[in-house]
Amino acid sequence: MTSTETLLWVVLPYVALAVFVVGHVWRYRYDQFGWTTRSSQIYESRLLRLGSPLFHLGILMALGGHVIGLVVPASWTAAVGISEHVYHVTAVSAGTVAGLMTLVGLVLLVVRRRSVRRVFRATTRTDKLLYVVLGAVVVLGVANTVHGNLLGGPYDYRESVAVWFRGVFWLHPRGELMAEAPFTFQAHAVVAMLLFALWPFTRLVHVLSVPLGYLGRPYIVYRSRDVSQRSSREERRGWEKVGS
Repeated sequence: MTSTETLLWVVLPYVALAVFVVGHVWRYRYDQFGWTTRSSQIYESRLLRLGSPLFHLGILMALGGHVIGLVVPASWTAAVGISEHVYHVTAVSAGTVAGLMTLVGLVLLVVRRRSVRRVFRATTRTDKLLYVVLGAVVVLGVANTVHGNLLGGPYDYRESVAVWFRGVFWLHPRGELMAEAPFTFQAHAVVAMLLFALWPFTRLVHVLSVPLGYLGRPYIVYRSRDVSQRSSREERRGWEKVGS
């Protein structure tokens, strides 16, 4: 491999992982109040009701497909009776649907953020960078699925990209496999690593938030809006009538 290939497929993955982990620890310790989705639903909800479910459902489907395709070896699926043809047809079909749902949802969210003035004013520079990188990841992923499998010859990423991906976590990345992969797969992997490095410093941190505290939180008591049901101040517990 060349020095550039070594940098991309051996060094960059660990840099992205280190920034991902350390960045989240730093963000949680020093910016807990900023650990939020920065929701803008109060400003506009019509486009959000359509774009957000499409985007999030598509992302979940795509994530599941990536887990099966990259983490689960081909020998395991074959061992349970799933032939390569069945896997390929299922992966292409589900991947195309997931990719298009994610892409359409993302486009709607970007249009909403750009066209609604109050939402756009609440958009930070980090949000804009996030949309660009995230959009590039989605577009390249859809291109790999549609072009590589439907319009062109299928590429067996499970014997190359997936092996390299698992090798990163086994501390034995086989960069030469990624060096031989098609350009769109390489670009998808590089932009995805950049996204993971950017992740801790954006609103994406909410993905790792689990509201377990709500399970043990005491009830919130609200005052009634019906004036006739309110007790007078003097009759409330803890107050004594003047002169009593």
